[in-house]
Amino acid sequence: MNGRVRRLLRGRMLLWGWVLVFGPGWRNAGGGGEALAATAAPPDPVVIADAYARSYVYEQSQNYLDAIRALERVRSAYPDGYTVNLRLGWLWYLAGRPANALDHYEVAIRVAPESFEPRLGALLPLLAQERYAEVESMAYAVISRDAYNYYGNLRLAVALRLEGKISAARAVVEKMLGAYPTDVAFLAESARLLTAEGDAVAARARWRDVATLDPENPAARAALAATPGPGQSGE
Repeated sequence: MNGRVRRLLRGRMLLWGWVLVFGPGWRNAGGGGEALAATAAPPDPVVIADAYARSYVYEQSQNYLDAIRALERVRSAYPDGYTVNLRLGWLWYLAGRPANALDHYEVAIRVAPESFEPRLGALLPLLAQERYAEVESMAYAVISRDAYNYYGNLRLAVALRLEGKISAARAVVEKMLGAYPTDVAFLAESARLLTAEGDAVAARARWRDVATLDPENPAARAALAATPGPGQSGE
C-alpha cells in the first residue's frame, strides 16, 4: 500500500470518526456549505471532554439528571451526534425516562445504522415499557448478524420469558450457557425459567449455583431466602 492510499484511508477513517461523534451534518450544519465551526461556535475538544468527564462523575453518584445536563452544550452543538445521543439514551434510561432514552437511541441508530450499540441500548427502555414484541424484533435483528451477541441474547431471553414464551427463552439461555457456562446473568435467567416451569427444586439448585459464583447477588439471595431448602426454616 503506497503512501497516498494510506493517507486517503486515514482521512476517510478520521471523517467517519467525526461523523460518529458529531453527526452526518457536521460539515455543513451552518447552511450554504459553511463549516459548523465557522457559524455556530461549537465547544472545542477540551470542553467536550470535560463535559463527558463530568457526566461520568455524576453517573457514578447516581445523579443522572445532572449527568444529562453536563452534556447539554454538546447535544445543542451536535444534535445528530452519535456519541452524545448514545450516552444520553443510557442516562435517560437510568433516570427512569424510557421514552426520552428511546428518542436518543433512535438518533444514534439513524446516524450509524450498522451499529449494534444503540440497538442493544434501546432494548432496555423497550423492556421497561413492556414492548416485548419490539424487543424480540430488534434483538433477533442483532442476533441474525452476531449469533452469540451477549446483550442481544440476554435481553431477548428476558423478553421471551416475560411474554410467557418459556421454551423459546430456554433455547436462547441454553445456547448461551453452552458458550458461557458460569455466566451469572444467564444462570439467573435459567433459574427464573425453571420457576416458571414449576420446577422449584431445580430452580433452587440453579439459584445456589448463582450464589456460589456471586455470593452477594441480590436476586439469588432473595430467591434462596424465599424458598428455604430441606431442614431450613427460612427465618
